[in-house]
Amino acid sequence: MVDGLLYALQYPKSKQIIFRRTFADLEKSLIRVSLEFYPKEVASYNTSKHIWKFKNGSIIDFGYIDKENDVYQYQSAEYDVIRFDELTHFTEYMYTYMISRCRGANPYPKGIKSSTNPGGIGHTWVKERFIDLGEPNQVHTVTLETGEITTRIFIPSLVQDNIFLLQKDPDYVRRLDNLPEKERKALKFGDWDIFDGQFFPEFNRNIHVCSPFEIPKDWRIYRTRDYGLDMCATYWIAMDYRMHIYVFKELYESNLIVSEAAKKINEMTNEKITIDYAPPDLWNRNKDTGKSTVDIFAESGQYLTKADNNRVTGWLAVHEWLKVYEDEQGQKTSRVHIFSNCKNLIRTLPAIQTDDKNPNDVAIEPHELTHAPDAFRYFCTMWQTPMIKKVTLPKGNYTVGELEDLGYKTTETTIKTNIVKSVMNRRRN
Repeated sequence: MVDGLLYALQYPKSKQIIFRRTFADLEKSLIRVSLEFYPKEVASYNTSKHIWKFKNGSIIDFGYIDKENDVYQYQSAEYDVIRFDELTHFTEYMYTYMISRCRGANPYPKGIKSSTNPGGIGHTWVKERFIDLGEPNQVHTVTLETGEITTRIFIPSLVQDNIFLLQKDPDYVRRLDNLPEKERKALKFGDWDIFDGQFFPEFNRNIHVCSPFEIPKDWRIYRTRDYGLDMCATYWIAMDYRMHIYVFKELYESNLIVSEAAKKINEMTNEKITIDYAPPDLWNRNKDTGKSTVDIFAESGQYLTKADNNRVTGWLAVHEWLKVYEDEQGQKTSRVHIFSNCKNLIRTLPAIQTDDKNPNDVAIEPHELTHAPDAFRYFCTMWQTPMIKKVTLPKGNYTVGELEDLGYKTTETTIKTNIVKSVMNRRRN
């Protein structure tokens, strides 16, 4: 409401419209607030036409789109700025159609601005369009199918940012804590990755996603892939001395024959790969050529290691890696850190759902969502993560074998950082 007022005052004769799904929603929220907030010295409200008229000629309309056909009542309209309140209450068609109404011959800046909470019928498309696009608070350039270039930005805002609300109603946050978990995470923490049937509810962008940085040269680098003509999903993973992993590079492209995929992977690789994981089906030989997919990758210098393809144990391994725990400072963390540039893994990992017939497996539909998680699963199942369990270890430097001889299962305990460094250094030497 404030942004609309400022725009109207700054740009004389400008035209704006603010949408809610129904007119009843408008009356109970935006119209009521605007009547209390907009100064009568600069504008007047026409009750019958639901429009604010400013003395400088600017207007702000209030509109609703309850059914998709309702968009056609705005077919000949022109607006400098179109605003949606509670965007996830609208379908994608309602939103994209109204983009065509954002036009005008004046030189004023044009744009679509929206506010919303996670959830609602539009949750999935809003998440894909804005949240999965990349890091928040950054302008992202998008090339549409028509070749047109546009920009998008997601600006997260939590209830704690609403100073006016907290001053007037300090108990509001406490009431949010009484909501069921999914609703509480959505409304209090703005969590877009929580929904019914989600297979990895432990995934948390604030914990599992990080900004890119230069990988230290002494960390081990692994590569893992899920290959098919429908999608080549390949990931580069670095492991530090704490056995934390950093997924730092992504190839996600369809319609690549094996030789083309191998070429692109080589072009993206400037690190020494310790182990390169792939699913067992790549070892199947073609009846005509006698070659397997693995053979063709090997011709490009990529020598693959066959990963365990047991889906149930593999997904359990992913759960273990994604587990959130408290570090020594009491901060929540995980052993998995995904660079924000790995957009498709970040998008699909929290989006895959539980198989209706097998709660220990993921649904294979929509199939597009499974490629990146499958590639990640192959790494996780071959590198079972240590359980988060603190133990007291004897002082000194030990190899993995020496620790196991003393009765400490290195795959089941958290080893202190200095001992892990010693083990890794001695194994390298």
